[in-house]
Amino acid sequence: MVVCFLLRFIFPPPPSFFITAMSMISLISSAKLGFSEVRGENLQYSKFWNVNPRKSGRKQIKLSSRTGMLFAYTPAFLAGLASLVFFTHQNARFLLLASALTLHFFKRIFEVLFVHKYSGGTVLDSAISISLGYFVSTASIIYAQTLTQGISEPPVDLKYPGILLFLIGISGNFYHHYLLSKLRGEGEREYRIPNGGLFELVICPHYLFEIMGFLGVSFISQTSYAFSFTLGTIFYLMGRSYATRRWYLSKFEDFSEDVKALIPYVF
Repeated sequence: MVVCFLLRFIFPPPPSFFITAMSMISLISSAKLGFSEVRGENLQYSKFWNVNPRKSGRKQIKLSSRTGMLFAYTPAFLAGLASLVFFTHQNARFLLLASALTLHFFKRIFEVLFVHKYSGGTVLDSAISISLGYFVSTASIIYAQTLTQGISEPPVDLKYPGILLFLIGISGNFYHHYLLSKLRGEGEREYRIPNGGLFELVICPHYLFEIMGFLGVSFISQTSYAFSFTLGTIFYLMGRSYATRRWYLSKFEDFSEDVKALIPYVF
């Protein structure tokens, strides 16, 4: 009964052990990272780059934030771009999906180069984890979409609502990143409490809009892998936003308890 209901909205899972395994790995690994953030075991970038550094027998290599983030996002951008160049005989849904993924990571690279202002750094291990995760996930979403060629479309077509949701998500995410960049003047490095936009209600509206963007990607794709990846992303960003709110509460006495982590008035 549940399977029949789901198949109204997604393509049948492909007979691919790789995609089936990657769906589970993507969901479980992202959810695990989210729970680690809640426990205080943060990926070491942005404000958490030197919080609770991991103890190991080797010296950690630290990168500038700009270098670390470029390293994290560029491979996924190239994967999306390559799919547009080399998979030229795919249908409209594939082209929309590949375009959305390419645009998403192009925007991230653009922000790294021209919008974000930095005060910390990035540990190489974290940059590698993020880069590998985004690259493998992007390539897997694209590959899963190629496996739907020749298969009947789901009865409920979500790609056009997906385009709208993606555009709202990417625009809202960019706008709130822009607001964050305006908190510091030239040469200033200290953190301040964000304001404007949805920052009056949640401390991580940029994560909320990022989730909306990836939901849009899932709606465009309508594959089980895309939805698994997005669900894992939601778990991770919930954990990251919770840790971010806790950090602001610990650093600023005037941080309002009414400001939630991710979802206005709820969480």
